[in-house]
Amino acid sequence: MIYTVKPGQVTFGQPIGIIMMESFMPFPPGTPGNATTFDYPVLYERVHEADMEHLVYQGDEALEGPMLEAGRRLVEAGVRAVTGNCGFMILFQETLARELPVPVSMSSLLQLPFVSRLLKPGEMVGIISASERSLSPTHMEIALGGAEVEYVITGMEEQPAFHAAIHAEVGELDFDQVEKEVVGVAQGMVESHPRVKAFLFECTDLPPYAAAVQDATGLPVFDWSTMVDYVCSAVLRRRFEGYM
Repeated sequence: MIYTVKPGQVTFGQPIGIIMMESFMPFPPGTPGNATTFDYPVLYERVHEADMEHLVYQGDEALEGPMLEAGRRLVEAGVRAVTGNCGFMILFQETLARELPVPVSMSSLLQLPFVSRLLKPGEMVGIISASERSLSPTHMEIALGGAEVEYVITGMEEQPAFHAAIHAEVGELDFDQVEKEVVGVAQGMVESHPRVKAFLFECTDLPPYAAAVQDATGLPVFDWSTMVDYVCSAVLRRRFEGYM
């Protein structure tokens, strides 16, 4: 076997490249910013301009250039797929997918049409977002790609522990309290919308609480981790082992 190197590449074996927003918050296991989340190596690139104000609240289109450059650096470093650590990066999905030579999945929301097709006619997908107010029709239009999907959105921005850690960026996160808040929001969504039969977490800070939500509701839970694991399984295929 002959191994080759691309100009500028100094590390190898990281199939997934993750574009990170600028933030001041802890990343427990299960989030993109915690490398122990993964069963495979990942490589990070931070976009300093992409903070909560500009990326989430404003949806600043001026971030497109820095996002694309971060994606290019990851590709140059040898990754086989590029993703992001915030669901609101869906704004840049089409540009990065068009310009980068590897698969791009910038938001868990890309799973929305797929999740909907798993359900019976008339059933809905419940989307839990970091900020319901900030998740605009433009975000959803890009995510849907023309598909017709019944969904309902609920935000976490009014939940005290979540707001402190993620929105106010106080520098610490009360895991147990946030878990209670996420479970409470999910249960409230099912009570208010009985047709919700699956959850999709927009926010990449929510996967650590997916098991608790599933235990409490009995419903399937899709999030950023289900998406990136799926993508990685496609770009890093393993040979099947067994015998005949």
